[in-house]
Amino acid sequence: MREIGHFIGGKHVPGTSGRYADVYQPMTGEVIAHVALASTDELNAAVANAKAAQPAWAATNPQRRARVLMKFLELVQRDYDKLADLLAREHGKTVPDARGDIQRGLEVVEFAVGIPHLMKGDYSDGAGPGIDIYSMRQALGVVAGITPFNFPAMIPMWKFGPAIACGNAFILKPSERDPGVPMMLAELMLEAGLPPGILNVVNGDKESVDGILDHPDIQAIGFVGSTAIAQYIYARGAANGKRVQGFGGAKNHMIIMPDADMDQAVDALIGAGYGSAGERCMAISVAVPVGEDAAERLLEKLVPRVENLKIGPSTDGAADFGPLVTREAVDRVKNYVDIGLQEGAKLLVDGRGFKMQGYENGFYMGGCLFDHVTADMRIYKEEIFGPVLSVVRAPDYKEALRLPTEHEYGNGVAIFTRDGDAARDFASKVNVGMVGINVPIPVPLAYHTFGGWKRSGFGDLNQHGPDGVRFYTKTKTVTSRWPSGIKDGADFVIPTMG
Repeated sequence: MREIGHFIGGKHVPGTSGRYADVYQPMTGEVIAHVALASTDELNAAVANAKAAQPAWAATNPQRRARVLMKFLELVQRDYDKLADLLAREHGKTVPDARGDIQRGLEVVEFAVGIPHLMKGDYSDGAGPGIDIYSMRQALGVVAGITPFNFPAMIPMWKFGPAIACGNAFILKPSERDPGVPMMLAELMLEAGLPPGILNVVNGDKESVDGILDHPDIQAIGFVGSTAIAQYIYARGAANGKRVQGFGGAKNHMIIMPDADMDQAVDALIGAGYGSAGERCMAISVAVPVGEDAAERLLEKLVPRVENLKIGPSTDGAADFGPLVTREAVDRVKNYVDIGLQEGAKLLVDGRGFKMQGYENGFYMGGCLFDHVTADMRIYKEEIFGPVLSVVRAPDYKEALRLPTEHEYGNGVAIFTRDGDAARDFASKVNVGMVGINVPIPVPLAYHTFGGWKRSGFGDLNQHGPDGVRFYTKTKTVTSRWPSGIKDGADFVIPTMG
C-alpha cells in the first residue's frame, strides 16, 4: 500500500501525527493509498522551512525565477502521461479530462513566466521640484493555498505558479482525496531548480486548514471549494489579518434563446453539464430555454443524448465521464435526485440505477435530467456537484435574465443565441462574474482573471491573470528628492508638489 506523507524543505517527510485518510481509486472502489494528516507541528515545520528560504528567493532576480518555471513546464510535458494517469486513478475523471486539468494549470504557469514584466512598477519623473515618485511590487513572504479534489493539478498550479514567480514561498494543502498529483508537481518544481523550502506540500484536514488560518507567518491564503468553507476561511483568515481569496460554489445557468442553434446548444449542455461527472465549479447545472417552443425543441434533442451518455472507467478514453470521487459523493447526488422528485420536478432521465459491468464497486452514477424545475426548489437553489441537469422554463428573455441575476451564486453563466444585441444586453446586465456567449464554460484564459460574484467568491481579487500578481504582491511607493540645495528650518505645512 502506497503511503503518502508530506513534502517539506525539498524532501518527502513521513507523517508523524498517527492520523491517516484512505485514498480511493473511484473506478474500482479500492483503497490505493494512505495519506498522512498533518499535525500542527508538521505544519509549523513547513512554514519554518518556507520562511527561512523565502528571502533569498525573493532576492533572486525575476528572470531567473521565470527560468525555473520554464524548466518546470518542460518537465511536466515530459511526465504528462504519468501525471494524467495518476490524476484519473485518484480522482475518477477520464484520462483525456485529466490531461485538460493539467493543461489549464500549465497555462497559468506559462503566464507567470512573464513575471519580469508583470512585476514592473510605475515611475513619475519630475513629479515636483527635484522630486521623483516610483512604485515597486514586492513579495508578501510565506503564502498558502488550500485546493479542492476536483482539479488536483489545475488549481494548485493556479495558486503556486504566480505566487512563486512573485518571490513568495508557498504552503500547499491539497485535498486529501487525491494527493498524488500535487506531490508530483512539487517534485518537478524541485527538479526544475526551485530552492528547497519554497514549495511545501502539507497533507491534512481541518486541523491543517485551521493551522494555516491562524499561523502568524502566513500572509495570504487562496482557497477553492464549497461556499460554506470559503466563507469560513475568508472570515477567519481576514480576522487574523491575512489577505484571503475564497472561491466557493456555483449554480451555472445556460440560457437558450429561441433563435439559438439547437444542435450546438445541446452539444454544449451535454459536455458542460455532464463532463467530469458534473464535478466542476463551472459545470452547467441549469438549462433555461426561453419560450415553450424552444423548451420542447431542446428536450427533443437533449433527452436521447443524456440517455446515451457513455460512462466508463477512468482509463477509458472514449467514455464521456467516469465515476464520482467517493461513495459519499454518489449518495449525496442521489439524495438530491430524490429531493427533486419530492419537490415535484419531472425526472426525464434517471441515472441512479447505473452499474458499471466489471466495476460494480466503483463510484458510478448515470446522467439525470429534470424538467419543470422551479426557482423555489432545493435542486435549483443548491449546488449538487454531480451529473444532474435541471431545465427551468422561462417564458421570456426578462425572466431568463432574472434567474441567474437573482440566484445567490454568481460564478458563471452562458447564453446561446444568434442575436448580437440580445447577447450584448445579457452580458452587460447579468449579475454574474463570468459570462459565455455561445461558450458553455466561460473559463477565461490565463492572462485574464477568473472569479465569481456573490456567494461564489469572497475577497477583492480574482485568481490568475493580473489579479494573481496583485494578490501575491504588495505595492511600495517611494517619493525621492535629490535637491541641489536644502533650505533651513522645518516646514509644518503638508508637502505639495507645486
